[in-house]
Amino acid sequence: MDRAVQLSEAALMGWLILLLIAAGAMGGALWLRFPRPLWTMLGAALALGGVGYAWQGRPTLAASAPAPRPDALLDNDAISELRGQLIGRYGGEAAMFTAADALSRSGNKRTAVQIMLGAVGGNRGSVPYWTELGNVLFAHDGYQMSPAAQFAFRRARTLGPRDPAPFFFEGLAWMRAGDFRKARTFWSRALQLSPANAAYRPAIEQRVMLLDQAIRMMGE
Repeated sequence: MDRAVQLSEAALMGWLILLLIAAGAMGGALWLRFPRPLWTMLGAALALGGVGYAWQGRPTLAASAPAPRPDALLDNDAISELRGQLIGRYGGEAAMFTAADALSRSGNKRTAVQIMLGAVGGNRGSVPYWTELGNVLFAHDGYQMSPAAQFAFRRARTLGPRDPAPFFFEGLAWMRAGDFRKARTFWSRALQLSPANAAYRPAIEQRVMLLDQAIRMMGE
């Protein structure tokens, strides 16, 4: 119980600090009499900062020297946890994903793609394999939604039209590629397909909410 209280207090402090920073930025903008066009840019920056904190903020983590993160998509603990809930943590598919992730983190994105191509070739009806192929193709192609990555995600959605996983991860790719409105479309569908009692539903719901806020602040 004490540990849970500490985690809640740390998370609350993190959000309070974020709100203070936002208030300070807005106050400074008022004092400097920012022109109207710059208010939109400032609002977008603050909203995106909130999105980033919600995804990657870890206020209870002990301080340490910064370490390079070779792959923000595949080395993100929150996304890895969510993927485990959506796709599974055990069995042959999970082992294949672990191998592909390790190769991507070490810079061998081409080999990661080859592994997932082999996996798809051996099981063309696997929604998780096609989804992970879309993920590694997106990373391999410079974090852009290349035709190959789009094809893999589309194939996953076709095979699993009621599965939220391909919709969520295609939305994540579009978000990282900078197209928030497309990301919102796919995340909204993933949320609709998520059972009310699913452990992963709150995480998807929070991301949809934060993305909506970012879109509104950007005036899109």
